[in-house]
Amino acid sequence: MNQDSFTEKYQPQWKEFERWLDSKDREIPKDRRPLSSDSVDIPHMYRQLCHHLSLAQSRNYSAQLIEYLNQLTLRGHQHLYRAKSNTLSGFINFVFYEFPSLIRKEWRLFWLATLLFYGPLFGIGFAIQENPELVYSIMPPEQVSEFRSMYDPEAKHIGTERASDDDFYMFGFYIYNNISVGFRTFAGGMLFGLGSIFFLVYNGLAIGAVAGHLIQIGYSETFLSFVIGHGSFELTAIIIAGMAGLKLGFAMIRPGLLSRSEALKRAGKVSLKMVYGVILMLVIAAFLEAFWSSKGSISPSIKYYVGFFLWGFVGFYLLFIGRRRAD
Repeated sequence: MNQDSFTEKYQPQWKEFERWLDSKDREIPKDRRPLSSDSVDIPHMYRQLCHHLSLAQSRNYSAQLIEYLNQLTLRGHQHLYRAKSNTLSGFINFVFYEFPSLIRKEWRLFWLATLLFYGPLFGIGFAIQENPELVYSIMPPEQVSEFRSMYDPEAKHIGTERASDDDFYMFGFYIYNNISVGFRTFAGGMLFGLGSIFFLVYNGLAIGAVAGHLIQIGYSETFLSFVIGHGSFELTAIIIAGMAGLKLGFAMIRPGLLSRSEALKRAGKVSLKMVYGVILMLVIAAFLEAFWSSKGSISPSIKYYVGFFLWGFVGFYLLFIGRRRAD
């Protein structure tokens, strides 16, 4: 078969494939693409195109035809196979560039949320050292007793190993509990930011009251060695969830030159990216809490070393990861 006959026979198929590629390049919605592009077997057409390129090369057809077919196969490979790698590459890009860069960009919100959370936490914690009865103004006596029995150094469960099935059960429980707290803190931003402020302050008070009370009665080692490992991810995630909610709240309060709905829409896109990072951090925190923090066979000193490392890692991650690429 000479080149003219070859081209005449297969050119309609090449043009069909090229139209499909153009529609993908322009990101034309599926319902507006040519009907023919949805009615053909694109992977089969791509394999045929590769075969046609091989035939053109082996028969020494013109360089222009070979280059044309080669470009089609390259574009086809990109569109057909990049979807498989885009999920992983997109995730890596988000974790190692987009998320930490976004937190640094919104640093004012980060420090505001940090103040709203850690201010009450440390405030009530130190106050309870001077006035132990203050803990009962934050939580009922039954709940205080529950925490005391949970972290009592003399309790039977301290220093014992949990069954592996129980670890997986608690992993699921921690994920549910952590994400519930994070979601409430974020969603509260829809109330002009007041809900996010409330949950940041409330969670800070509750955690600070528990920590202050347990330290005051001498249970500091069992409590701190348990929470220091996963606390870096969990507490930081709560703060970032508060950031995301405050972002929505400020968009509603001060939309600027935009309409309130448009400002909220734009802020929502940024907040949603923060929430993705929050979910990832809370899952990591749940994993550490279930499979590391609860291990009674690990000495408190080792848990402290690992905990300090993880706090340093989270700080380093938010401050420096992705910075070189941004520059």
